Amino acid sequence: MALIKNLQTWWQEKTGEEETPFDGDSSAFFASLLFHMLLLLIMGLVPLVFDNPNVSLTIAAPMKEEFEEPKLMPEEVASSPLVADEIGANSVGEIGMAMSLAQLVSDVSVVPSIMDLPMDPTSDIAVNVEVSVATGLNFNKNLTVRGATGEGVTGASGAIDRLTEEILRSLEERKTLVVWLFDQSPSLARERASINERFDRIYEELGVIEAAGNPAFSKHEDKPLLTSVMAFGQEVKLMTKQPTDDLQEIKAAVAAIPEDNSGIEKIFSSVYLAAERFKSFRIRDPAKNEPERNVMLIAFTDERGDDLEGLETTISMCRRYTVPVYVVGVPAPFGQEETFVKWIDPDPKYDQTPQWGRVNQGPETLFPERIKLGFTDPRSESPDPMDSGFGPFALTRMCYETGGIYFSVHPNRNVHREVTRDETPTLTAHLKYFFDPQIMRRYRPDYIPAEEYLKQAETNRARAALLLAAKKSWVETLGEPVLRFVRRSGPESANSLAQAQKIGARAEATLLDLYNVLKEGEADRARETTPRWQAGYDLAMGRVLASLVRTQAYNARVAEANRGMPFKNANSNTWVLVPSSDISFDSRLAAPAAKAKEYLQGVMNYHPGTPWELLAKHELETPLGWAWTEEVTASPRHGGGHGEGGGHGGGGPRVVTPPKREPPKL
Repeated sequence: MALIKNLQTWWQEKTGEEETPFDGDSSAFFASLLFHMLLLLIMGLVPLVFDNPNVSLTIAAPMKEEFEEPKLMPEEVASSPLVADEIGANSVGEIGMAMSLAQLVSDVSVVPSIMDLPMDPTSDIAVNVEVSVATGLNFNKNLTVRGATGEGVTGASGAIDRLTEEILRSLEERKTLVVWLFDQSPSLARERASINERFDRIYEELGVIEAAGNPAFSKHEDKPLLTSVMAFGQEVKLMTKQPTDDLQEIKAAVAAIPEDNSGIEKIFSSVYLAAERFKSFRIRDPAKNEPERNVMLIAFTDERGDDLEGLETTISMCRRYTVPVYVVGVPAPFGQEETFVKWIDPDPKYDQTPQWGRVNQGPETLFPERIKLGFTDPRSESPDPMDSGFGPFALTRMCYETGGIYFSVHPNRNVHREVTRDETPTLTAHLKYFFDPQIMRRYRPDYIPAEEYLKQAETNRARAALLLAAKKSWVETLGEPVLRFVRRSGPESANSLAQAQKIGARAEATLLDLYNVLKEGEADRARETTPRWQAGYDLAMGRVLASLVRTQAYNARVAEANRGMPFKNANSNTWVLVPSSDISFDSRLAAPAAKAKEYLQGVMNYHPGTPWELLAKHELETPLGWAWTEEVTASPRHGGGHGEGGGHGGGGPRVVTPPKREPPKL
């Protein structure tokens, strides 16, 4: 059509006349058009008449077919005539974990099956996390089922109620021997007395169940439940000569446990010796082809244990004879070994002021996974100490590996508010914060042997960097900054500033070293998928950077004073450094400060309701800079205001202060 239109325009311009279809040349045009159309038609029919010598290949894609995956037939099981040292598979998840977390073990699994899991030793294993309790060993399976890693309770009596259920479950299967192991330390004397009183309820409740004809008892011929009592301190003592079913004999044995003031608790030795002594109850009866009895070990302690070197041997012994271990213990402080236990002298003749003794109750991990820092305003209140959500690593792993339960006992357990020191009962560690166990379940430590733990850490440089930096931070402690500088005559003022600069320089060098270690793992941080390691690395990097900025700002301010600063107030004679959010006086601090805030804010965003979030929040609320303020410091010769005699003049009554004793080794 465009061609015809162009021809019409050309004709008009040439002739000045408008062309019509009936002009003289129109017939020639239509004849030419018809000829060319006929020629095109003939050329199109040529390939249909003559064969094409070229070979063409047509590829057809098959339609997507839906198919049903064939059902796999069970594989044949080959048994070995050799006796294994340990019973069961060394599993760390899937069915083993599901059975340990389920209230009832069903023949039909409700655990979702995740197909095509990546072969990554650091990846998560999906389990049914909606169930909150463990059941102990399933003795009908040739498998050591993993136990629970932390049942939080407010008192040992709450753990006793749960242990009663565990004993009943064991009795439902076969006759049972329960061995009670008690810490002999004075700090556990009150708990021992409380537990002894509850023995009446335990055995009376079991007696009522037995009298009611419960199948757990009726299928046993004689003495379905036997009990033995042991005690441990610096040594291990057997308090009952033979296992007994006499309640009065059991209570008398507990009441007769002597106190051990050595401060040494050999809990792993006691568990090992108990398993060794009563392993004969686990020998199979040839007639029934099953063990004579189940054996349960239940230990009470308020420390992590002083014989950690016996952990692996103890676990091996208990797994070999399928003996679950239950521990009623204390929560481990988050990322720390020590807690402070409240002690008030039991003798009213002495000072009744609360004192705080150091006790080893942590950490919750095999190696430190938390950076220890300082060099900040000593007046700023730290969120420490706080509950880790789990028990001490070695004790919890022993329970986990043997199919038992670790009960984390603290009377102030409250996830909704801060706990003060005044609220902390006597002979109890002060923990300021507790966390929701449902949230903390995702952050469970790796309860694996040291060799495997380190091997997994080597697969990701972020993990390795965190472990190395944490180790360094606990060895190379930072000094406390000097914040007050009184103007004095002579070189005394200059010396105080020089000393402050030395402290700051040492702190800066230590923090730079920690930062460089962590930076080595930054490239692998994106590959880390475990929430605990993610939170640990990000918090460490954020805190180290924030402390480094804070320290460099401090050094810059001290150098400023060293160059000389006049007081604005003529009466002032003291310069005081106070925290400030202003770091604009040194442009080099802006970039690391922004990076620190990015890491810390990420911890708060992705790990809410955890100790990591609490520490990140505290770090963000602590200013990164410093500012100078002026004060007036009175001269000791004129401003003391205290005359000789200590203020006892005036004839008032003289207050007699009772003598004070140091707390024993708790």
